[in-house]
Amino acid sequence: MVGSRHRWQHTIADCVSVSGVGVHRGLPAILSIFPAERDSGIVFVRSDLPAGKANAIPARHHLTATTELATVIGDRSGAAVSTIEHVMAALYGLGIDNALIAIDGPEVPILDGSAKPFAEAIAKVGIERQEAPRRYLRVKQAVRVENGQQFGEILPHDRFTVDVEIVYPDAEIGHQRVVVDVTADKFSRELASARTFGFYRDVEKLRAAGYARGASLDNTVVIGEGKILNKDGLRFHDEFVRHKALDAVGDLALIGMPLLGLYRSSRGGHKLNAQVVAALLADPSHYDVVEIAAERAPASRRSRVVSVDRVGAQIAYAPEGR
Repeated sequence: MVGSRHRWQHTIADCVSVSGVGVHRGLPAILSIFPAERDSGIVFVRSDLPAGKANAIPARHHLTATTELATVIGDRSGAAVSTIEHVMAALYGLGIDNALIAIDGPEVPILDGSAKPFAEAIAKVGIERQEAPRRYLRVKQAVRVENGQQFGEILPHDRFTVDVEIVYPDAEIGHQRVVVDVTADKFSRELASARTFGFYRDVEKLRAAGYARGASLDNTVVIGEGKILNKDGLRFHDEFVRHKALDAVGDLALIGMPLLGLYRSSRGGHKLNAQVVAALLADPSHYDVVEIAAERAPASRRSRVVSVDRVGAQIAYAPEGR
């Protein structure tokens, strides 16, 4: 069910910045999140490129460029931002509808490999209500995608819940499943700190292909030699599937508005998440857009918003095709 707090749009109360290297390219980057006007959505801006409309990339599914090992939005030959899923998950999980994200490079910094540093940075400055009703995409008809043993589906539901299952032959992972109602509290406690993971045996192959050049034991759970190589071990006994659920939250955030639906996946990843979103949005009969009635907007102080109009972005607060 949707509570009164969730009837209104929210933005971040002040600017916050984080810095680090990208997990795949290994390049340093500074990422800053600014308050944004109501109905503007989440927009990335490549501050290292010449200013202009092409420099602003709305965080929307139809702008997904690739899902190979990470989610990339924009134009791969021009302005694009990769590995957006953790910061998107943090924004969605904490209930941020509108924000401008400036980044001075092509890849979001990996930080500790989870969404926790982004969530903590946002929590430090706070979240502000805006005088505009929040609109939800409500799933009306079930949508399912199957790829061999993989499947992903989204079903009608009165809240946003993720139900994620993974199956690996490696004993360190094996079969894991997690089900989480994505509220701010549960996201912070159950998903935000789950880190990305990989196998030591794959490192050379990935780096030769241009991936994992910034990966280390500081930002990745590494499995090798029949054990977890990180000296501090795991943050959860099932951290692997919790991270997959975290990724799913970030990928589904590209719908462009909060979701009322149950997302289930088995043996999936970024590609499957994107395929399910595409199937959902392909037919408007699969969903409708609803507002939760409220008498009047709550009082709020005015945040230092940064308008997307400054970078020429034209954003509609609705899913693609709506």
